[in-house]
Amino acid sequence: MRFGLIHYNAPGDTLEAFLDYAAQTGFDAVELQIGDVWTEDDPSDDPEARAVAVRQMAEDRGIAIGALAASNDFLTLDPEEIAFQVDRMKRVCGLAKLLGTDIIRAEGGWVAEKVPEDRWADALANCFRLCVPFLEEMEVYLGLDNHGKVTNDAYFQMLVLGLVGSKWVGTTMDTMNYRWMGYSIERCNRFYEMSSKRCVHLHLKDGTGSLENYRGHVLGDGEIDLAHAIRQLKAVGYDGLWCVEYEGHDADGYARCLKWAKANVARIK
Repeated sequence: MRFGLIHYNAPGDTLEAFLDYAAQTGFDAVELQIGDVWTEDDPSDDPEARAVAVRQMAEDRGIAIGALAASNDFLTLDPEEIAFQVDRMKRVCGLAKLLGTDIIRAEGGWVAEKVPEDRWADALANCFRLCVPFLEEMEVYLGLDNHGKVTNDAYFQMLVLGLVGSKWVGTTMDTMNYRWMGYSIERCNRFYEMSSKRCVHLHLKDGTGSLENYRGHVLGDGEIDLAHAIRQLKAVGYDGLWCVEYEGHDADGYARCLKWAKANVARIK
């Protein structure tokens, strides 16, 4: 059982300082953002060389790279944009392998007038399907995050995954995001039961409220039924990273989250 830290809202003004914090606090691994290894607006950038260097930086500190966030936008029907996004994802997957991970946290996309809501599922599934050949070849998993407003519904996530039809495309299950979208705790619990069955990556996150009333909390201090989510993951044999995310403002928030996770994840049956 490995505990991870997402490179988001975390201590450290540089990647090196963030990795120092993760190692010194007791995390086993980290989830990086694509911007940690690839400056996409710089044509001269060499992200492959950077990925090799970043992996060494992590190994020097005794931690692993457990996942990479792709920051993709698959909500498009434009053929040129589809080709761009799929080619970009292939390169992101190659960077992940250089970092030493086979897990990508994938977005669905962002609401745009150019794609009507009744075409969302088809648009996303099309892009994911086009990725499957290189996912199989590279042995990389994409976890569709319940993030933002397009994919923050487990029924919709399952619809997309059904249209894709590949074990290489599953879910990233964020325990707070469904609640952030406005669903009741009971509904969130049902979503955990669904999402856990296809989960390839996890964000353990707690908080209270929804949308503009949302407030991030240390694990165990919010209203999320974390025990229920953990039980669902264990029931299906989830063996991935138990990655912590914290959106509060306490300087020791992540350290307290890790303490809660280490005390409770193994204990909960």
